[in-house]
Amino acid sequence: MGYASIAELRGASKRYGKHIALQPTDLSIRAGEVLALLGPNGAGKTTVLGLLTGRLSADAGSARLFGADPRDWRARRRIGVMLQDGRLPETLRVSEHIALYAGYYPKPRPLEETLELAGLTDIAQRRYEQLSGGQQRRVQFALAICGRAPLLFVDEPTVGLDVEARRNFWQVLGQLRAEGSSIVLTTHYLEEADALADRIVLLAGGRIFAEDTPAGIKARASGKRLRCRTRLSAAMLRGWPEVGKVHVEGERTEICSHAPEVLLRRLLAADADLVDLEVLPLSLEEAFLTLTATSASKEAA
Repeated sequence: MGYASIAELRGASKRYGKHIALQPTDLSIRAGEVLALLGPNGAGKTTVLGLLTGRLSADAGSARLFGADPRDWRARRRIGVMLQDGRLPETLRVSEHIALYAGYYPKPRPLEETLELAGLTDIAQRRYEQLSGGQQRRVQFALAICGRAPLLFVDEPTVGLDVEARRNFWQVLGQLRAEGSSIVLTTHYLEEADALADRIVLLAGGRIFAEDTPAGIKARASGKRLRCRTRLSAAMLRGWPEVGKVHVEGERTEICSHAPEVLLRRLLAADADLVDLEVLPLSLEEAFLTLTATSASKEAA
């Protein structure tokens, strides 16, 4: 069964002087999904979020949010937004910030529930200026979810968080999705997109060059990973033209290759004692790097 579109770009573009931030782009956000926007700095991710949330206006084309102009306050009351550069009054306490933002929504979460979801219960009475960078990010997240909005935009949400805090954040996003929220996520942590996203959109140079499920993105990238136990050294393997990255952990060697069939034949010929051989798809990170490099080479041509 298909999902209804709740936000979209239709031929939307944006430029600043001679710099093209976003080429004409079509993108649909579907109800009930987690969509991850991935790409290097300057790829257009922040511009896409700005157009969909009404902070920016398209130079051409259009943006729609729940069928309305994203600048319409009635549409914006149905979204929660967590930005990278969120600046808040430093003298207000954590609980005061959340209570203030919750008042903008018709049916907000109870304060204690928001504090618990964001991991802020123990520091609810601290002033914002007294918080660490990671704690401030959690406050910004709390402001995005306090209104029980059906659509969340979270821009690099786990920057500044340690591994445990990131994992806890993933669990909360999973809970919100289970409650019915749709989520648009930008992140530099590719394992984050792999763990959370139903669909991934890859951007580079202000345009979309790939859009698929995490598994589909991996399948699109040419290449495989070969894992094995071999007596061949990593230095020797790196000298072979069909070999990309080589990683050795204990007795296991993992090799990324754009020509796995050629590599496999060479391995078997060079090492008669090769054992425990596995052929696997590329990780999301490897697929991302492969597809990004391919897109860049096409642009240069």
